[in-house]
Amino acid sequence: MKFNKWTLGLAAMGAVSLTSVAQAEEKMNVLQTAMTSTTISGYVDTSMQWNPGTGNTYLPRYSFGGPSKADGFNLNVVQLTIAKPLDEGEWASGYRADLWFGPDANTLNTLSSTALAAGSSSSDLAIRQAYVTLRTPVGNGIDWKIGVFDDVIGYEGLESGGNPNMTRSYGFSVEPTTLTGLLSTYRFCDIVSASLGIVDTTGPTINGRANPPKAESFKAYCGNVVLTAPSNWGWVAGSTLYAGFLTGFDSTSSAVLANSDRNRQNYYVGATMATPVTGLKAGIAFDYAHMNGNSATTSLTVSPNGTYALVDNQYCFALYGTYQATEKMSLNLRAESYRQQAAGGSAAQQAANNNIFALTTTVQYDLWQNVISRLELRWDYSNDPAFGQSLNDLQHNAVMVAANFIYKF
Repeated sequence: MKFNKWTLGLAAMGAVSLTSVAQAEEKMNVLQTAMTSTTISGYVDTSMQWNPGTGNTYLPRYSFGGPSKADGFNLNVVQLTIAKPLDEGEWASGYRADLWFGPDANTLNTLSSTALAAGSSSSDLAIRQAYVTLRTPVGNGIDWKIGVFDDVIGYEGLESGGNPNMTRSYGFSVEPTTLTGLLSTYRFCDIVSASLGIVDTTGPTINGRANPPKAESFKAYCGNVVLTAPSNWGWVAGSTLYAGFLTGFDSTSSAVLANSDRNRQNYYVGATMATPVTGLKAGIAFDYAHMNGNSATTSLTVSPNGTYALVDNQYCFALYGTYQATEKMSLNLRAESYRQQAAGGSAAQQAANNNIFALTTTVQYDLWQNVISRLELRWDYSNDPAFGQSLNDLQHNAVMVAANFIYKF
């Protein structure tokens, strides 16, 4: 190893050791090599929203919406991503950390169990994802995620800018968001891949546990299968069929009737299809959510009725259409229905049943570089009870107009 004259001079005076200098430079080279493969990215998500009419108490209860964003200007979330992706090596390793700042970080609600025990209830800082990735050379290679990661089901994701529409669907609203555990992914061939995971609970709390009331070893399980049409299938190439599940203890629900079962199941089937029409894609999604144990599904229910919140089943069905009209402009349409089925068969329980229909139209025009800019019109219709209102003063229709600007860096 070569040393500069200043280092040699200091070594001659006994001020430094050539061995220590060599070790320090070696560590620095290792650090520089690691940093060159690390990427820093993210986005800033903002919106402007108008809800015609008077009063915003009873609005549709889809995720990341609600009265706090109605009739005003909003900072939704800032995401900072630091990551080193897996390379092509047989024993490759990497990591990813997605940090959220802002109001949506509160809604994500991934406060760790330690923070909750210390009395914290909310924070404008949240860990969306933070996991280590590893590859083991078994067959085509198994990729592992260890830590905190997004759920493995659903047509839409947590990043609004990656979805066809700004506002989330009811299907997204009954799905889990963030899981803590171990997830394996294996690609059998270009057409078939699958994931299987074991996680602490179905809820978003980082390091949450099912004990109590469950046994100390009780865990939740998730998985999916993805089929992708290969490039030689003509116009259908690139289309995907997706099915997944999640089952386990829901730490965010509250037990009633002295029942501590509180097991939750989510099942999802969806597809994105290319069409013979250039630029046109169609999608379909079905979500089913079920809660055992006569539990108040506060984390699931998107349209509760007063104080009666026993919900056994939720069914969400959605159709999507995306048309890339020009290089910069796309048109996105979503039509969806939601059905909530209360537990039991009494008159009060049946009154908690609910049906919602929603239609969302989004026009995206990428005028500025690195900016997603879109205009959205959403209409939700609910029968009795309407968006959680009392039965004596129902407003069945809810209309929203919003503009969304997301800068990606």
